[in-house]
Amino acid sequence: MKQRTALLALTLAGSLALAGCSPASDAPDSGGDGIGGTPTAGGTLRVLQNADFSHLDPAQGFDGGVNNFYRLIYRTLTTQGTGEGAEGTEIVPDLATDLGTHNDDATEWTFTLKDDIFFEDGTPITSADVKFGVERALDPSISIGSPYAKIVLDIPEGYEGFYSSGPLDSIETPDEKTIVFHLNQPYADFAAVVAQAPFTPFPADAGVTTTSVDQQPIASGPYRVTEYQRGSTLVLERNEHWSKESDDVRGAYPDSYEWSFGLDGATIDERMIAGQGDDRNAIAGSVQAASIARIQTPEIQERTIQGLQGCTTYMPMNTTKPGMDNPLVRQAINLAVDKQAVKDGTGGSQLADIATTMMPPTVAGFTEFDLYPSDDFAGDPEAAKDLLTEAGYPDGFSFVLDIRNNPKMQAQAEAIQQSLAKAGITVEFNLIDSSTFYEVIGTTSQQHDAAITGWCPDWASGATFLPPIFEGTQIYEKGNSNVAQLNDPAVNARIAEIRAMTDVDEANAAWGELDEQIMELAPAVPLLFEKAVMVVGSNIAGAYAHAGFSGGIDYVSVGLADPEK
Repeated sequence: MKQRTALLALTLAGSLALAGCSPASDAPDSGGDGIGGTPTAGGTLRVLQNADFSHLDPAQGFDGGVNNFYRLIYRTLTTQGTGEGAEGTEIVPDLATDLGTHNDDATEWTFTLKDDIFFEDGTPITSADVKFGVERALDPSISIGSPYAKIVLDIPEGYEGFYSSGPLDSIETPDEKTIVFHLNQPYADFAAVVAQAPFTPFPADAGVTTTSVDQQPIASGPYRVTEYQRGSTLVLERNEHWSKESDDVRGAYPDSYEWSFGLDGATIDERMIAGQGDDRNAIAGSVQAASIARIQTPEIQERTIQGLQGCTTYMPMNTTKPGMDNPLVRQAINLAVDKQAVKDGTGGSQLADIATTMMPPTVAGFTEFDLYPSDDFAGDPEAAKDLLTEAGYPDGFSFVLDIRNNPKMQAQAEAIQQSLAKAGITVEFNLIDSSTFYEVIGTTSQQHDAAITGWCPDWASGATFLPPIFEGTQIYEKGNSNVAQLNDPAVNARIAEIRAMTDVDEANAAWGELDEQIMELAPAVPLLFEKAVMVVGSNIAGAYAHAGFSGGIDYVSVGLADPEK
């Protein structure tokens, strides 16, 4: 959440992101300083993480970290490129020979599959497998990942995926190499849509169910899952039926990957800073705020990667809840939050910048504004009290805040709690396990009054930022990224108008203007634009912060300098 979406991926030890983070090519570069050198093939690369992946099933996972991981075991028709900054967010062919062709109004898209592409058992991947993968991902019981297939495909009312409703007529497979998608609207960015995880192919005739993939993935990428103990260990080994000749994206340098889950963040930092034994061959997520001072030595800085995550940490407020359904209450909360305290709790300037807009500055069309200003971003409790009185709450207001059970999230929540108390607003916490957090807040029956979460654009377009988190038509019982549940007719209409624009520059400018229009309704409090600061082992090569995956280290490019160490 991408439930999705900025902040070092959920799976990378304490991030907030829901989805991949993608700066526009003409926006500020969000790439950081990478660890140079081309990896040498071989060896085992180790990854230390606080939390397990949300789902191994690509129909269900949607945060930046798991999307990064999926590229090791799965392939899609297209994918994001490799490289720092905008280079990594370019959409490039993967299983398809090119980025597809479309009819005059971009409502029909045709892709041709490459030769010599196989599943892990050696079975050739066909267009029927791609079609089945999409149809399967539309099943309501698992359709909690990327929403774009549901948004743009021509899907008849009442269709509930392959298992309940059978094949989808709007996806045609005239032969084993060709697949044709019919859309419900013109969509010039559809080549980026088919890079999303729900477009992962699965064998159409292999008995794949709604639960089987989450338990045992079927690889189409360079690695396959050979061991998985949820919450503890995940091991990948080479998929012998993957061919580098058919894949221009994945370096696939290590012989194997080994994840260790459930590690305390402080323990991860301690191990990565020490860099002893097998940890010389390890990577991890962003360091905790308490460790920033310890990584300033030249030796540690030589193996430190830094970069913007290109995402927004924010607090959506559930506009269907009593009190939160009143814009004045939401505006009061926006006024009262001490964003400087939230930034300090996150680790200060090295780990975050203060946000006053929903769209981050790395997205094309970003427009700077601040509708709820305060001195030094410390909040204005008196102005907030006035709005609460006007809203009918002269004695204050209380609400429940959903947060993940990790130190950074709790520090941010405590800063919000303390600042809102000054305005007579009481905040109670609902702690949720990190591995299930996005699934819980994305289930409308389970979420409370507000949450601290994040959003990253899924590719370099403003169309992937505001609509998923604020468009009324994108509110789902499960897999809901519109956590605020905003369903404003004027906002919905404007999104539809912008989406229909064919001039990219005009559309980007319009998204920036819409950001301000939405914030007048105050469905969320933009908090931070977070940064990634990662320490890697001394034997790591080819590591950089990928701007398309919440600033996380690009799994398909990293490896070992010397596999014998």
